[in-house]
Amino acid sequence: MSDEANRISRREFTALSIAAGVSAATRASDGGAGALIESDVQIRTSDGTCDAALVHPDRRAWPGVILFTDVFGLRPTMRDMAKRLAAHGYTVLVPNLFYRSTKPPGLSTGIDFTNPADRAKIEELRKPLTSAAVMHDASAYVRFLDSLAAVRRTATLGVFGYCMGGPMTLQAAAANPQRIGAGASFHGGALVTDDADSPHLWVPKIRARYYIAVAMNDDARRPEAKTMLRDAFKSANLQAKIDVYACLHGWCVHDSPKPPGKAPIYNEAQAERAWGELVGLFHRAQA
Repeated sequence: MSDEANRISRREFTALSIAAGVSAATRASDGGAGALIESDVQIRTSDGTCDAALVHPDRRAWPGVILFTDVFGLRPTMRDMAKRLAAHGYTVLVPNLFYRSTKPPGLSTGIDFTNPADRAKIEELRKPLTSAAVMHDASAYVRFLDSLAAVRRTATLGVFGYCMGGPMTLQAAAANPQRIGAGASFHGGALVTDDADSPHLWVPKIRARYYIAVAMNDDARRPEAKTMLRDAFKSANLQAKIDVYACLHGWCVHDSPKPPGKAPIYNEAQAERAWGELVGLFHRAQA
């Protein structure tokens, strides 16, 4: 192996320095290092003001990233995931996707998906999140990041999301192809639908490389979805890696609800595998 291959980049060295003292086994819920700067911010959108969390390593400029939450919204677990990524050298924004309706988090992780009343609450919160609304919001988030001294505008932005946040990454990347250069979806819900605005149909407008991690039970329900996604990215001449994990929907998120009488959904080993794919994707996008 050449000396060049063994040489660590300045940005990688900085990220490692920031993360010093953090155990190699750090979970998404553990948070970042002391050098991280956290704040609560407000973002003007065409529909009002979105409250959000912002975290970055220091007052230098870093590549920006948007984290699209799962249905349980902006809560400590998502803030901790943002901190963990920020320690690698990124400025991470976590919007309250339900800002039109409620303050964070919006839903309790104790919600019962089999209860019609609870499902009605979910549908009510999600109703305003049309494709057009998500894309308009994403453009506002991009403008906000680009206005910050903590964001390096010469670097492309990244997006990643969980559950309902997965398809939102596709919509965001399609709405901002000139800025978003990498995206990842983890157990994304309804990436491929029969609707005219199915998220996978936005791929031709995207210019980002992608990683898509699919839960085995989601794959079992619609096994052709991964093929349709691969075909969409291939037709658009975009790099995309799509993996099916032997895990249940929600396996990446530490506080995913535990089904009564069943094993926890969160799978630490496979969540770490997915996290490694995410960090590798974002680092390659900045190379």
